[in-house]
Amino acid sequence: MKISVFLFLILPILGFSQKIFSVKYQNQASVKIFETKYENQADLLVYKEKYENIAKGNKGKWYFVKYENIADKKVFFVKYENQADLKIHFVKYENQAGWRNKSKMKLME
Repeated sequence: MKISVFLFLILPILGFSQKIFSVKYQNQASVKIFETKYENQADLLVYKEKYENIAKGNKGKWYFVKYENIADKKVFFVKYENQADLKIHFVKYENQAGWRNKSKMKLME
C-alpha cells in the first residue's frame, strides 16, 4: 500500500523532467529540433538551466546532460525547419521560457 502511494506521487515528477541529450544521428532522437532565429517563429522558448535539479517540468527549462543514459529526451538538431518536430528558440532569461504552441507539448512529456 505504501509503495503504491509513493509511486503514485513520485512518478509524475520523474516523467516530466527536462534532462536533454543531443544525439549525433537523427535516427537516435525521440524529437527532431530546429532552432529558430526569432522568438515568434518558435513553438517553445527554451532557457538552458545551469543546474540539473532546477530543470523540472515541461516548461521550457532544459538541462543538457553529458550522458545519454540519464537523459529523459534525446534530441537531434536538424538543419532545415521542415525536418523538425519542434521549433525552439533559446532565451537569455528564465522567465521568458515557455510554450508558444501548446499543441506540441506532448513531444516533450
